Amino acid sequence: MPAIELLAASPATLLGTCLLLGLVVGSFLNVVIYRLPIMLERQWREQCAEFSGSDPAAQTMPAVPSERFDLVTPRSSCPRCNARITALQNIPLVSWVLLGGRCAGCGKEIGVRYPLIEGLTGLLTAAVAWRFGFGWPLVAAMALTWFLIALAFIDIDHQLLPDSLTLPLLWLGLLISLFASSPGGTTIPVNVRSSLLGAMVGYLSLWTVYHLFRLLTGKEGMGYGDFKLFAALGAWLGWQMLLPALLIAAVLGSVIGATLLSLRGQKHSTPIAFGPFLAVAGWIMLMVGPRPVAAYFGFLLAPP
Repeated sequence: MPAIELLAASPATLLGTCLLLGLVVGSFLNVVIYRLPIMLERQWREQCAEFSGSDPAAQTMPAVPSERFDLVTPRSSCPRCNARITALQNIPLVSWVLLGGRCAGCGKEIGVRYPLIEGLTGLLTAAVAWRFGFGWPLVAAMALTWFLIALAFIDIDHQLLPDSLTLPLLWLGLLISLFASSPGGTTIPVNVRSSLLGAMVGYLSLWTVYHLFRLLTGKEGMGYGDFKLFAALGAWLGWQMLLPALLIAAVLGSVIGATLLSLRGQKHSTPIAFGPFLAVAGWIMLMVGPRPVAAYFGFLLAPP
């Protein structure tokens, strides 16, 4: 039996395959989460150097390293001893367990976060396969899931939602809406009209909240990356799913944010990234789908 027919006929095979695929993708997402912010920082420093020209103040700026640094080069290595990580040492989850969570070169501990991201990506990919089954909607849902994982962890680390991820995610959501088969626009992919409205409503809603908050308090409550991420979620899920997604993100942000600040002994004015909560809420809405939401927001789920 051909592999594609086997995946279509056997849910267990599909789940297992997607789990393994998710583990491999999770390993790559670790690279994206770590390297992309560094790549952007180098790019910004290069642009600053170009604009500053012969300004004497620019002489104090650290020089931009000349060696190539992207998602492929250089090869992965230990951040402490710079020992190259071989292919056998880079097997998702397995290598970390066999090495006892330590570098084979220097014996220093390898952060548990790396296998956690791999395992999380694997589990969420398998969950998406269980939810959507075999077909193109599954491919689209997996892509959205992987983007959200990368964006969430980058925002946690740097309070940054890079345009190089949010904008492709937005355009990809609009693109796949061209292939929607549901006239109601509440499945993956959603129809073009619902996707376009979702992108516009998603961006403008948070943009409005941002400016109202700034006028009332004189402070910035969120960043423009949040607007773009929410617009991308609208493009993927449809405008009808934005309000429940925003409510979920706000509740999660309030509860988890307050808890973290309390545990860390920080002030309530300490900024906390909102992108991870938007990502979690968006993924929940992806998995829940329109039917349960319709019980509470039926008037929003009517076809536009």
